[in-house]
Amino acid sequence: MPRLAGAVLALTAILAGGTPIAAEDYPSRPVTLIVPFPAGGGVDTVGRTIAGKLSAALGQQVIVENRPGAGSVIGIRSAAKAAPDGYTILMGTTGASLPANPGYDIVKDFAPIGLIASIPIMVQAHPSAPVNSLTDIVEWAKKEPGRITVGSPPPPTLNYFGAELFKSLTNADVTIVTYKGTGPLTNDLLGGHVMLAFNTVPPAIGNIQAGKIKAIAVAAPQRLAVLPDVPTAAESGVPGLDAVLYYGLLAPAGTPGPIIERLNTELRAIVSSDDFKKRMIADGGGPTASTPQEYAANIAREEGKWSGLVKKLGLKVE
Repeated sequence: MPRLAGAVLALTAILAGGTPIAAEDYPSRPVTLIVPFPAGGGVDTVGRTIAGKLSAALGQQVIVENRPGAGSVIGIRSAAKAAPDGYTILMGTTGASLPANPGYDIVKDFAPIGLIASIPIMVQAHPSAPVNSLTDIVEWAKKEPGRITVGSPPPPTLNYFGAELFKSLTNADVTIVTYKGTGPLTNDLLGGHVMLAFNTVPPAIGNIQAGKIKAIAVAAPQRLAVLPDVPTAAESGVPGLDAVLYYGLLAPAGTPGPIIERLNTELRAIVSSDDFKKRMIADGGGPTASTPQEYAANIAREEGKWSGLVKKLGLKVE
């Protein structure tokens, strides 16, 4: 993906040379933060935390607007069409470039503001599920091929691709059931309507700690500080299952450079604060402050990694 990285970096360089006068009185009215997932999920949780702190930092209300649908495509598409004036920004997540015909180009249509956090995908189970490790899930699938349901938000979410990667690595015959977001998924997992889930941590952390959801493994190289007893995927029997989701803020392409710089400055201060760090770690994430250029490089690297998996497995991402 070198060409993609170069294109994103070139875009941020162009934006950095915008007209200073554009940011002199910014913001003079409320800012809308589009979260392209339903309320109550992991992206929404992080988005609302950032919105609250940005409101205080900017002196204007930052309003969260949930626009779910098609695995984030609908919300991202609407953000791409917004006026590039800094009054509409987007909660970006890894995997946004993977749909075949999304109606936007994540590089050409957006300007990176900065990273917020990284949160790994976690394999979770209903307490009644007869599994305590990923190896147990593989053995269970052998005994009941095609009958075990695994819940996930739809593509292009990393949850879904993590589930597909799991199937590819283990040959486990499980059925992936998709949900509009991690909020509805967590509710169905709690109710036993789906037995397993490739979920994020924030919407499930309280129920995991209460014993209402069983945490099987975290799809990351290291264990989580908030759940130190939950093994990594490698420790649970499936090395190579690595699915870490990155959250960041994006603005429509053409947003003046000084506005991008102002938003990045405030975002980096928020993400670097002790209060935010503690909040994110408690939710199972890792705070990740960055420059716009560093976020651009992250987009190029991660989108390239997962697009490679899509091609390798022959997956169709509508």
